[in-house]
Amino acid sequence: MPSEFDQALRKVPDVANGRRLFSLCIACHGPEGWGRSDGSYPQIAGQLASVIIKQLADIRAGNRANPIMRAFTSRRVLGGPQEIADLAAYIAGLPMTPHNGRGPDYLVDEGRPIYRKHCADCHGDEAEGDADEHIPLLQGQHYRYMKRQFDHIRTGQRRNADPKMTKQIQSFSRHDENAVLSYVSHILPPAEKRAPPGWRNPDFPLIPRHPQ
Repeated sequence: MPSEFDQALRKVPDVANGRRLFSLCIACHGPEGWGRSDGSYPQIAGQLASVIIKQLADIRAGNRANPIMRAFTSRRVLGGPQEIADLAAYIAGLPMTPHNGRGPDYLVDEGRPIYRKHCADCHGDEAEGDADEHIPLLQGQHYRYMKRQFDHIRTGQRRNADPKMTKQIQSFSRHDENAVLSYVSHILPPAEKRAPPGWRNPDFPLIPRHPQ
């Protein structure tokens, strides 16, 4: 029988139902899906749908440790593969904030060649990810969130990380890690994926907004 991940990938998503399900995500990720610039929650808006599906399925299957998300992804809350596909499609369609939390400016030039050498083959020249391979889009992601995920991969806490990436990360010095993530955090999403100035999610107009 196909895994829940494979089943969800094959579903035709119902974005309207995804909008309803997204109300469960707002408390942490915000109505726009932009997370927090301090890295406590990632920007999920605009992420590739296949990546969202994989992460949700992995958390449910226990392949990625995340106690808070484990509760929100339980079958009692999120249902089955159809609901996963619906939610992923809605999130993927949200415009992204260009005002993500960023690393130190002075490390950007140093991080660029590290990214080109070690990361671009998988994540893309512009950190656009790969939907077919379920590799995350990194554009516009919060610097401190990426640092935390680097550390989780380094220590084995994020069990669903690609083995090649795990090996690479373990070879990075802390300075190299800070540099490459600073560089990535300064890569903006393309104009067509960015939210216009002042945009707020019209699907949830009454939800209070926390400072980014």
